Amino acid sequence: MIFNSLLIANRGEIACRIIKTARDMGIRSVAVYVDADKDALFVEEADEAIRLDDGGYLDSKQIINAAKKSGAQAIHPGYGFLSENATFARKVKKEGIIWVGPSPHVISVMGDKLKAKELAVKANVPTLPMTSKPSEAKNIGYPLLIKAAAGGGGKGMRIVEKEKDLKESISSAQREAKNGFNDDRIFIERYVEKSRHIEIQILGDSNGNVVHLGERECSIQRRHQKIIEESPSPRISEDTRNKMGEAAVKLAKKIKYESAGTVEFLFDDKTEEFWFLEVNTRLQVEHPVTEEVTGIDLVCEQLKIARGESLKFNQNDISFNGSSIEARLYAEDPNNDFLPEIGTLIAFEKSNSAEARWDTGVIKGAVIGTDFDPMLAKVISFAPNRIDAASKLAKALESAHIGGIKTNRDFLINCLKSPEFLKGNTTTDFIERVNP
Repeated sequence: MIFNSLLIANRGEIACRIIKTARDMGIRSVAVYVDADKDALFVEEADEAIRLDDGGYLDSKQIINAAKKSGAQAIHPGYGFLSENATFARKVKKEGIIWVGPSPHVISVMGDKLKAKELAVKANVPTLPMTSKPSEAKNIGYPLLIKAAAGGGGKGMRIVEKEKDLKESISSAQREAKNGFNDDRIFIERYVEKSRHIEIQILGDSNGNVVHLGERECSIQRRHQKIIEESPSPRISEDTRNKMGEAAVKLAKKIKYESAGTVEFLFDDKTEEFWFLEVNTRLQVEHPVTEEVTGIDLVCEQLKIARGESLKFNQNDISFNGSSIEARLYAEDPNNDFLPEIGTLIAFEKSNSAEARWDTGVIKGAVIGTDFDPMLAKVISFAPNRIDAASKLAKALESAHIGGIKTNRDFLINCLKSPEFLKGNTTTDFIERVNP
């Protein structure tokens, strides 16, 4: 299944990221774009760019036609948009185009959080007590967390402290889930107050080989969406890391997982127990921190797996070195509930005085509107230890020249410099507790 031309069914920084690895591998890259992106960096960097009509990045038919028109033999979906759409993956494969990702069946099953939890139970992976019946909620005990069975990103999610609030919380969660995913199914599980979001990066090939690449901690979130991620976690012991990794690999082998993916766990900061949350059947936004500590290019591995190649390393070959932290730089106002900002970037210059990796899809003069997610860049540091990684990242953010639009830069710097962050007290209540 050799291919030398790849269409990227995405935009922005992830399109630029995939183009970079494709170029390094000698693979021709084809971008697709809408009018709002006609002057975007990823369009300029691709070897060819094809305009999409009104359906845009969610129009599977147009994207497949663009692949045929350009002669692209494979499609990489990036993340977001159609990346976890099993129907799109099936259509791609039906047209004889190589799909860079797990099988449509795995995407479908893992995209349904209820089915995913059932499979985790069968694989003897720890899961939180849960129910899809409101009448059984009291058996779990309060506080509770309501979640949408389909989708993610914090949509359809509600914390319920008291029984009297359950009915209304379910109704509002169902409405939001219906609007976001056209699926109003919800389930209820125990809410762990002092918790951490820990995810295990996995890689699987078509020959049944699966490895994990350690953990990422993604606990610092606003509106249930991550803004600072790191690897390794400052809290997880080597023993717990091994147990989580083994659980993730066990589940991945059971579902015959291929490509890059992430198994997410919830870690109780008090008891050190952990429970399965979900599987993300795609590359994660925060994948660079794993690349930094392992030296493994995850996009390169995805492309090689899509070509039918076996992994060239086993679990014992993987080593973890140093510490890496990623901050998501957004056009948003932290003082106004992190609501998105719009405007023109009159300045966007990275400083040479601070060593950091910038994964971005914008340049000076870019117009930040309401059409897409307002993330400007992911800024990633690496150092032999966590304190130095935090200092390097804060300096990189401070010394960059960004103008014309309000951002969360100062907020991120305050987080990174806070005593609580530096001590590793980064549970999911960090923002409310520390108020950086």
